[in-house]
Amino acid sequence: MTSTPIAEISRGDLRKLRSPLLASITDVKHLASYNWIEATTPTIAVPGSPGLWSPPPTIRRLKTKKEKKRSGLTCINQNATRRWDSRLEPLFRALYITNPAFDIRSTDIVTDRNSIRELLSFTNHRPSKKEAKEFTINIEVAKNTVMFSRAIQEDIQPRDIKRFVERFEKKYTTAQLEDSTGHHRIISYRFGDLNFIVRHQTNAYVDTGPEAPSSSSSSSGSKAPEKDIPSSVPSSLTRSPSSNSSPPNSTTPTDSKLTIQQEGNVIPLASTLEIKKRGKRRSPEEKDLIPPLWVSQTPKLVRAYPVKVRFEAPEVEDMTTAIKLWQGGNQTYLRKLAVLIRWIIDVVKGSEGSFVIKYEGMGDKVVVSKVEGVGKMLPMDLYSKWDGEDDAEVETGVKDDAEAEKGAEKSVGEAESKV
Repeated sequence: MTSTPIAEISRGDLRKLRSPLLASITDVKHLASYNWIEATTPTIAVPGSPGLWSPPPTIRRLKTKKEKKRSGLTCINQNATRRWDSRLEPLFRALYITNPAFDIRSTDIVTDRNSIRELLSFTNHRPSKKEAKEFTINIEVAKNTVMFSRAIQEDIQPRDIKRFVERFEKKYTTAQLEDSTGHHRIISYRFGDLNFIVRHQTNAYVDTGPEAPSSSSSSSGSKAPEKDIPSSVPSSLTRSPSSNSSPPNSTTPTDSKLTIQQEGNVIPLASTLEIKKRGKRRSPEEKDLIPPLWVSQTPKLVRAYPVKVRFEAPEVEDMTTAIKLWQGGNQTYLRKLAVLIRWIIDVVKGSEGSFVIKYEGMGDKVVVSKVEGVGKMLPMDLYSKWDGEDDAEVETGVKDDAEAEKGAEKSVGEAESKV
Protein backbone atom coordinates (compact mmCIF):
# COMPACT_ATOMS: atom_id res chain seq x y z
CA MET A 1 0.00 0.00 0.00
CA THR A 2 1.29 3.46 -0.93
CA SER A 3 -0.08 6.79 0.30
CA THR A 4 0.29 10.33 -0.98
CA PRO A 5 -0.72 13.31 1.23
CA ILE A 6 -3.17 15.55 -0.60
CA ALA A 7 -4.50 17.94 2.07
CA GLU A 8 -4.19 18.92 5.73
CA ILE A 9 -6.08 21.09 8.16
CA SER A 10 -5.28 22.45 11.63
CA ARG A 11 -7.56 23.39 14.51
CA GLY A 12 -6.85 27.01 13.72
CA ASP A 13 -8.01 26.48 10.14
CA LEU A 14 -11.32 25.10 11.42
CA ARG A 15 -12.08 28.44 13.06
CA LYS A 16 -11.62 30.26 9.75
CA LEU A 17 -14.08 28.15 7.79
CA ARG A 18 -17.80 28.81 7.76
CA SER A 19 -19.68 26.70 10.30
CA PRO A 20 -23.40 26.10 10.89
CA LEU A 21 -25.14 28.36 13.39
CA LEU A 22 -26.36 25.29 15.27
CA ALA A 23 -24.58 21.92 15.11
CA SER A 24 -27.16 19.44 16.35
CA ILE A 25 -28.38 15.95 15.51
CA THR A 26 -31.90 15.82 14.11
CA ASP A 27 -34.26 13.39 12.36
CA VAL A 28 -32.95 10.27 14.13
CA LYS A 29 -34.23 6.98 12.71
CA HIS A 30 -33.57 3.31 13.40
CA LEU A 31 -32.66 1.56 10.15
CA ALA A 32 -31.49 -1.96 10.96
CA SER A 33 -29.59 -4.17 13.40
CA TYR A 34 -27.72 -7.46 13.60
CA ASN A 35 -25.68 -9.72 15.88
CA TRP A 36 -22.38 -11.38 15.18
CA ILE A 37 -22.75 -15.12 15.80
CA GLU A 38 -19.88 -17.35 16.86
CA ALA A 39 -19.48 -19.80 13.96
CA THR A 40 -16.88 -21.42 11.76
CA THR A 41 -17.63 -18.88 9.00
CA PRO A 42 -18.51 -15.16 9.37
CA THR A 43 -22.18 -15.17 10.41
CA ILE A 44 -24.66 -12.48 11.41
CA ALA A 45 -28.26 -12.69 12.60
CA VAL A 46 -30.69 -10.02 11.34
CA PRO A 47 -32.28 -8.19 13.11
CA GLY A 48 -30.64 -9.87 16.09
CA SER A 49 -31.14 -8.48 19.57
CA PRO A 50 -29.03 -7.03 22.38
CA GLY A 51 -29.12 -8.71 25.74
CA LEU A 52 -32.05 -7.97 28.03
CA TRP A 53 -31.09 -5.88 31.07
CA SER A 54 -31.85 -8.23 33.97
CA PRO A 55 -29.70 -7.36 37.01
CA PRO A 56 -29.50 -9.91 39.83
CA PRO A 57 -31.20 -9.03 43.12
CA THR A 58 -27.87 -8.83 44.92
CA ILE A 59 -24.41 -7.50 44.04
CA ARG A 60 -22.49 -10.09 42.08
CA ARG A 61 -18.84 -11.08 42.31
CA LEU A 62 -17.27 -10.74 38.86
CA LYS A 63 -14.00 -12.51 39.36
CA THR A 64 -12.37 -15.09 41.56
CA LYS A 65 -8.80 -15.71 42.61
CA LYS A 66 -8.61 -18.71 40.31
CA GLU A 67 -9.33 -16.65 37.20
CA LYS A 68 -6.29 -15.65 35.18
CA LYS A 69 -5.71 -12.14 33.98
CA ARG A 70 -5.51 -11.73 30.23
CA SER A 71 -3.34 -9.24 28.42
CA GLY A 72 -2.20 -8.27 24.95
CA LEU A 73 -4.15 -7.29 21.84
CA THR A 74 -7.90 -7.48 22.08
CA CYS A 75 -10.52 -6.90 19.40
CA ILE A 76 -12.37 -3.56 19.54
CA ASN A 77 -14.13 -3.91 16.20
CA GLN A 78 -15.65 -7.29 15.33
CA ASN A 79 -16.92 -5.91 12.03
CA ALA A 80 -13.38 -5.34 10.77
CA THR A 81 -11.86 -8.45 12.35
CA ARG A 82 -14.45 -10.92 11.14
CA ARG A 83 -14.90 -9.31 7.71
CA TRP A 84 -11.52 -7.68 7.17
CA ASP A 85 -11.92 -7.67 3.38
CA SER A 86 -15.44 -6.18 3.53
CA ARG A 87 -15.71 -4.49 6.89
CA LEU A 88 -18.90 -2.56 6.10
CA GLU A 89 -20.69 -5.47 4.44
CA PRO A 90 -22.72 -6.53 7.54
CA LEU A 91 -24.10 -2.99 7.82
CA PHE A 92 -25.35 -2.97 4.24
CA ARG A 93 -26.64 -6.55 4.29
CA ALA A 94 -28.70 -5.86 7.41
CA LEU A 95 -29.89 -2.55 5.99
CA TYR A 96 -31.21 -4.02 2.73
CA ILE A 97 -32.75 -7.06 4.39
CA THR A 98 -34.68 -4.75 6.70
CA ASN A 99 -35.44 -2.11 4.07
CA PRO A 100 -34.88 -3.42 0.52
CA ALA A 101 -35.96 -0.11 -1.06
CA PHE A 102 -33.53 2.08 0.91
CA ASP A 103 -31.93 4.75 -1.30
CA ILE A 104 -28.26 5.03 -0.31
CA ARG A 105 -27.72 7.88 -2.79
CA SER A 106 -29.23 10.37 -0.32
CA THR A 107 -26.59 9.49 2.30
CA ASP A 108 -23.45 11.63 2.59
CA ILE A 109 -21.55 9.55 5.18
CA VAL A 110 -21.57 5.92 6.33
CA THR A 111 -19.48 5.44 9.46
CA ASP A 112 -18.95 3.64 12.73
CA ARG A 113 -19.53 5.67 15.87
CA ASN A 114 -15.89 5.56 16.89
CA SER A 115 -14.72 7.46 13.79
CA ILE A 116 -16.97 10.41 14.70
CA ARG A 117 -15.72 10.27 18.28
CA GLU A 118 -12.12 10.43 17.09
CA LEU A 119 -12.78 13.45 14.89
CA LEU A 120 -14.59 15.13 17.78
CA SER A 121 -11.62 14.44 20.07
CA PHE A 122 -9.43 16.33 17.62
CA THR A 123 -11.68 19.40 17.64
CA ASN A 124 -11.92 19.69 21.43
CA HIS A 125 -8.34 18.77 22.36
CA ARG A 126 -6.76 21.27 24.74
CA PRO A 127 -3.11 22.20 24.03
CA SER A 128 -2.34 22.01 27.76
CA LYS A 129 -2.92 18.26 27.71
CA LYS A 130 0.22 16.16 27.72
CA GLU A 131 -1.16 13.56 25.33
CA ALA A 132 -3.87 13.26 22.72
CA LYS A 133 -5.11 10.04 21.19
CA GLU A 134 -3.81 9.45 17.69
CA PHE A 135 -6.09 7.85 15.15
CA THR A 136 -6.32 6.61 11.59
CA ILE A 137 -9.58 6.48 9.64
CA ASN A 138 -9.82 4.66 6.34
CA ILE A 139 -12.03 6.30 3.71
CA GLU A 140 -13.65 5.12 0.52
CA VAL A 141 -15.80 7.12 -1.88
CA ALA A 142 -18.74 5.56 -3.72
CA LYS A 143 -20.51 8.05 -5.99
CA ASN A 144 -21.78 10.77 -3.61
CA THR A 145 -21.28 8.77 -0.42
CA VAL A 146 -18.16 8.77 1.75
CA MET A 147 -17.53 5.69 3.92
CA PHE A 148 -15.38 5.74 7.08
CA SER A 149 -13.87 2.75 8.87
CA ARG A 150 -11.55 2.44 11.84
CA ALA A 151 -8.64 0.49 13.32
CA ILE A 152 -9.37 -2.95 14.75
CA GLN A 153 -7.12 -3.55 17.75
CA GLU A 154 -5.75 -1.84 20.83
CA ASP A 155 -3.42 -2.96 23.61
CA ILE A 156 -5.32 -3.75 26.81
CA GLN A 157 -3.31 -4.15 29.99
CA PRO A 158 -4.17 -6.86 32.56
CA ARG A 159 -5.66 -4.41 35.06
CA ASP A 160 -7.53 -2.31 32.50
CA ILE A 161 -11.16 -1.65 33.50
CA LYS A 162 -12.25 -2.95 30.08
CA ARG A 163 -11.49 -6.44 31.34
CA PHE A 164 -14.70 -6.21 33.35
CA VAL A 165 -16.88 -5.57 30.29
CA GLU A 166 -17.69 -9.14 29.27
CA ARG A 167 -18.07 -10.37 32.84
CA PHE A 168 -20.41 -7.55 33.79
CA GLU A 169 -22.65 -8.00 30.76
CA LYS A 170 -22.89 -11.74 31.33
CA LYS A 171 -23.92 -11.23 34.95
CA TYR A 172 -26.37 -8.36 34.41
CA THR A 173 -27.99 -9.15 31.04
CA THR A 174 -29.76 -12.15 29.54
CA ALA A 175 -28.65 -13.12 26.04
CA GLN A 176 -31.51 -13.27 23.52
CA LEU A 177 -29.62 -15.14 20.79
CA GLU A 178 -27.53 -18.25 21.17
CA ASP A 179 -23.78 -17.84 20.49
CA SER A 180 -24.10 -14.07 20.03
CA THR A 181 -20.86 -12.12 20.41
CA GLY A 182 -22.22 -8.58 20.05
CA HIS A 183 -25.23 -6.57 18.86
CA HIS A 184 -24.84 -3.74 16.34
CA ARG A 185 -27.37 -1.08 15.42
CA ILE A 186 -27.63 1.10 12.32
CA ILE A 187 -29.28 4.50 12.59
CA SER A 188 -29.58 7.57 10.38
CA TYR A 189 -29.73 11.25 11.22
CA ARG A 190 -28.85 14.69 10.00
CA PHE A 191 -25.92 16.63 11.46
CA GLY A 192 -25.00 20.03 10.08
CA ASP A 193 -26.03 19.87 6.43
CA LEU A 194 -25.11 16.19 6.00
CA ASN A 195 -27.05 12.92 6.12
CA PHE A 196 -25.36 10.21 8.21
CA ILE A 197 -25.69 6.46 8.61
CA VAL A 198 -24.00 5.45 11.87
CA ARG A 199 -23.26 1.94 13.13
CA HIS A 200 -22.59 1.31 16.81
CA GLN A 201 -22.59 -1.53 19.30
CA THR A 202 -25.35 -1.72 21.88
CA ASN A 203 -24.77 -3.39 25.25
CA ALA A 204 -28.37 -4.14 26.24
CA TYR A 205 -31.98 -3.06 26.21
CA VAL A 206 -34.59 -2.51 28.88
CA ASP A 207 -38.06 -4.01 28.93
CA THR A 208 -40.36 -1.02 28.39
CA GLY A 209 -43.57 -3.01 28.53
CA PRO A 210 -46.41 -2.23 30.95
CA GLU A 211 -44.85 -4.45 33.64
CA ALA A 212 -41.53 -2.59 33.62
CA PRO A 213 -40.55 -0.82 36.88
CA SER A 214 -41.50 2.83 37.02
CA SER A 215 -39.55 4.23 39.97
CA SER A 216 -37.55 7.40 39.22
CA SER A 217 -34.23 6.00 40.40
CA SER A 218 -34.15 2.81 38.37
CA SER A 219 -36.86 3.34 35.80
CA SER A 220 -36.25 1.95 32.35
CA GLY A 221 -38.43 4.67 30.85
CA SER A 222 -41.88 4.78 29.28
CA LYS A 223 -42.97 2.50 26.50
CA ALA A 224 -40.88 3.08 23.40
CA PRO A 225 -42.62 4.92 20.56
CA GLU A 226 -43.51 2.77 17.60
CA LYS A 227 -41.87 5.25 15.22
CA ASP A 228 -38.50 3.88 16.35
CA ILE A 229 -39.21 0.80 14.23
CA PRO A 230 -39.34 1.36 10.44
CA SER A 231 -42.72 0.61 8.87
CA SER A 232 -40.90 -1.36 6.17
CA VAL A 233 -39.52 -3.98 8.58
CA PRO A 234 -40.72 -7.41 7.38
CA SER A 235 -42.94 -9.25 9.86
CA SER A 236 -40.45 -12.13 9.81
CA LEU A 237 -37.92 -9.85 11.52
CA THR A 238 -40.17 -8.78 14.39
CA ARG A 239 -40.88 -12.09 16.05
CA SER A 240 -39.60 -12.74 19.53
CA PRO A 241 -36.25 -14.56 19.72
CA SER A 242 -37.64 -16.95 22.31
CA SER A 243 -40.49 -17.95 19.99
CA ASN A 244 -38.22 -19.42 17.35
CA SER A 245 -38.69 -23.19 17.61
CA SER A 246 -37.10 -23.97 14.25
CA PRO A 247 -33.55 -23.18 13.10
CA PRO A 248 -33.21 -19.71 11.52
CA ASN A 249 -33.14 -19.38 7.74
CA SER A 250 -29.59 -18.90 6.48
CA THR A 251 -28.38 -17.43 3.21
CA THR A 252 -25.04 -16.45 1.72
CA PRO A 253 -25.16 -13.70 -0.92
CA THR A 254 -23.42 -14.33 -4.22
CA ASP A 255 -19.73 -13.42 -4.15
CA SER A 256 -19.86 -13.05 -0.36
CA LYS A 257 -18.31 -15.00 2.51
CA LEU A 258 -20.92 -13.75 4.97
CA THR A 259 -23.69 -16.08 6.17
CA ILE A 260 -26.91 -14.29 7.13
CA GLN A 261 -29.49 -15.75 9.51
CA GLN A 262 -32.92 -14.15 9.85
CA GLU A 263 -33.33 -14.35 13.59
CA GLY A 264 -34.07 -12.03 16.46
CA ASN A 265 -36.39 -9.19 17.32
CA VAL A 266 -36.37 -5.50 16.36
CA ILE A 267 -35.70 -3.45 19.51
CA PRO A 268 -36.68 0.25 19.47
CA LEU A 269 -33.85 2.73 19.81
CA ALA A 270 -35.55 4.26 22.85
CA SER A 271 -35.08 0.98 24.76
CA THR A 272 -31.32 0.64 24.22
CA LEU A 273 -28.67 1.35 26.80
CA GLU A 274 -24.93 1.70 27.11
CA ILE A 275 -22.95 0.15 29.96
CA LYS A 276 -19.99 2.17 31.20
CA LYS A 277 -17.47 1.03 33.76
CA ARG A 278 -15.67 3.51 35.98
CA GLY A 279 -13.07 3.14 38.71
CA LYS A 280 -14.62 5.93 40.78
CA ARG A 281 -17.63 8.21 40.71
CA ARG A 282 -17.57 11.07 38.20
CA SER A 283 -20.16 13.52 36.93
CA PRO A 284 -22.42 12.38 34.05
CA GLU A 285 -21.12 15.27 31.91
CA GLU A 286 -17.60 13.88 31.90
CA LYS A 287 -15.91 14.36 28.52
CA ASP A 288 -15.54 10.69 27.65
CA LEU A 289 -18.98 9.60 28.90
CA ILE A 290 -21.66 11.54 27.01
CA PRO A 291 -20.04 11.99 23.55
CA PRO A 292 -20.52 8.33 22.54
CA LEU A 293 -24.14 8.47 23.73
CA TRP A 294 -24.59 11.64 21.67
CA VAL A 295 -23.06 10.14 18.51
CA SER A 296 -25.23 7.02 18.68
CA GLN A 297 -28.23 8.79 20.28
CA THR A 298 -28.39 6.04 22.91
CA PRO A 299 -30.89 7.31 25.51
CA LYS A 300 -30.07 5.15 28.52
CA LEU A 301 -26.95 4.52 30.59
CA VAL A 302 -25.80 2.09 33.26
CA ARG A 303 -22.70 3.13 35.21
CA ALA A 304 -20.96 0.32 37.03
CA TYR A 305 -18.42 1.24 39.70
CA PRO A 306 -16.25 -1.67 40.83
CA VAL A 307 -15.57 -1.95 44.54
CA LYS A 308 -12.58 -4.30 44.72
CA VAL A 309 -13.95 -7.38 42.95
CA ARG A 310 -17.62 -6.38 43.09
CA PHE A 311 -19.82 -3.74 41.47
CA GLU A 312 -22.13 -1.38 43.27
CA ALA A 313 -25.81 -1.93 42.51
CA PRO A 314 -26.24 -0.31 39.06
CA GLU A 315 -29.19 1.79 37.95
CA VAL A 316 -30.63 2.56 34.53
CA GLU A 317 -30.43 6.31 33.92
CA ASP A 318 -32.38 8.22 31.30
CA MET A 319 -29.70 10.40 29.68
CA THR A 320 -31.92 12.18 27.14
CA THR A 321 -31.85 15.53 28.94
CA ALA A 322 -28.15 15.27 29.79
CA ILE A 323 -27.31 14.58 26.14
CA LYS A 324 -29.30 17.61 24.99
CA LEU A 325 -27.61 19.81 27.59
CA TRP A 326 -24.20 18.52 26.54
CA GLN A 327 -24.99 19.26 22.90
CA GLY A 328 -26.04 22.81 23.75
CA GLY A 329 -23.00 23.44 25.93
CA ASN A 330 -20.44 22.13 23.43
CA GLN A 331 -21.48 24.00 20.31
CA THR A 332 -17.97 25.41 19.81
CA TYR A 333 -16.53 21.94 19.32
CA LEU A 334 -19.56 20.53 17.51
CA ARG A 335 -19.52 23.33 14.94
CA LYS A 336 -15.83 22.57 14.36
CA LEU A 337 -16.73 18.90 13.97
CA ALA A 338 -19.31 19.78 11.32
CA VAL A 339 -16.72 21.93 9.52
CA LEU A 340 -14.08 19.19 9.71
CA ILE A 341 -16.36 16.50 8.29
CA ARG A 342 -17.53 18.79 5.50
CA TRP A 343 -13.89 19.60 4.70
CA ILE A 344 -12.99 15.90 4.51
CA ILE A 345 -15.88 15.26 2.13
CA ASP A 346 -14.89 18.18 -0.09
CA VAL A 347 -11.30 16.86 -0.26
CA VAL A 348 -12.16 13.29 -1.27
CA LYS A 349 -15.42 13.70 -3.14
CA GLY A 350 -15.30 13.57 -6.91
CA SER A 351 -12.35 11.20 -6.85
CA GLU A 352 -13.59 7.66 -6.31
CA GLY A 353 -11.13 5.43 -4.55
CA SER A 354 -9.50 5.01 -1.15
CA PHE A 355 -8.08 7.57 1.25
CA VAL A 356 -6.88 7.74 4.82
CA ILE A 357 -7.14 10.54 7.37
CA LYS A 358 -4.54 10.50 10.13
CA TYR A 359 -3.84 12.41 13.32
CA GLU A 360 -0.48 11.87 14.99
CA GLY A 361 -1.60 12.81 18.50
CA MET A 362 0.83 15.54 19.52
CA GLY A 363 0.41 17.68 16.40
CA ASP A 364 -2.18 20.28 15.53
CA LYS A 365 -3.41 18.96 12.20
CA VAL A 366 -5.04 16.03 10.46
CA VAL A 367 -3.73 14.86 7.10
CA VAL A 368 -5.71 13.28 4.27
CA SER A 369 -3.77 10.98 1.94
CA LYS A 370 -4.72 9.15 -1.23
CA VAL A 371 -3.89 5.43 -0.93
CA GLU A 372 -3.25 2.82 -3.58
CA GLY A 373 -3.14 -0.95 -3.32
CA VAL A 374 -5.97 -1.43 -0.81
CA GLY A 375 -9.05 -3.58 -1.25
CA LYS A 376 -12.64 -2.43 -1.46
CA MET A 377 -14.70 -2.10 1.71
CA LEU A 378 -17.68 -3.86 0.11
CA PRO A 379 -18.36 -6.83 -2.16
CA MET A 380 -18.92 -5.67 -5.73
CA ASP A 381 -22.67 -6.43 -5.80
CA LEU A 382 -23.36 -3.82 -3.10
CA TYR A 383 -21.90 -1.00 -5.17
CA SER A 384 -24.85 -1.42 -7.55
CA LYS A 385 -27.01 0.14 -4.81
CA TRP A 386 -25.67 3.52 -5.91
CA ASP A 387 -27.04 2.90 -9.43
CA GLY A 388 -30.69 3.85 -9.04
CA GLU A 389 -33.61 4.93 -11.17
CA ASP A 390 -32.08 8.29 -12.00
CA ASP A 391 -29.13 6.59 -13.70
CA ALA A 392 -31.47 4.23 -15.48
CA GLU A 393 -33.56 7.15 -16.70
CA VAL A 394 -30.48 8.93 -17.98
CA GLU A 395 -29.34 5.81 -19.83
CA THR A 396 -32.85 5.26 -21.22
CA GLY A 397 -33.08 8.89 -22.26
CA VAL A 398 -29.79 8.69 -24.12
CA LYS A 399 -30.87 5.49 -25.82
CA ASP A 400 -34.25 6.96 -26.78
CA ASP A 401 -32.58 10.08 -28.18
CA ALA A 402 -30.20 7.98 -30.24
CA GLU A 403 -33.04 5.84 -31.59
CA ALA A 404 -35.07 8.95 -32.40
CA GLU A 405 -32.12 10.47 -34.22
CA LYS A 406 -31.56 7.23 -36.13
CA GLY A 407 -35.23 7.14 -37.06
CA ALA A 408 -35.13 10.72 -38.27
CA GLU A 409 -32.09 9.98 -40.46
CA LYS A 410 -33.91 6.97 -41.94
CA SER A 411 -36.95 9.10 -42.77
CA VAL A 412 -34.81 11.75 -44.44
CA GLY A 413 -33.02 9.04 -46.47
CA GLU A 414 -36.32 7.57 -47.63
CA ALA A 415 -37.60 11.02 -48.61
CA GLU A 416 -34.46 11.78 -50.59
CA SER A 417 -34.67 8.43 -52.44
CA LYS A 418 -38.24 9.22 -53.50
CA VAL A 419 -37.14 12.56 -54.87
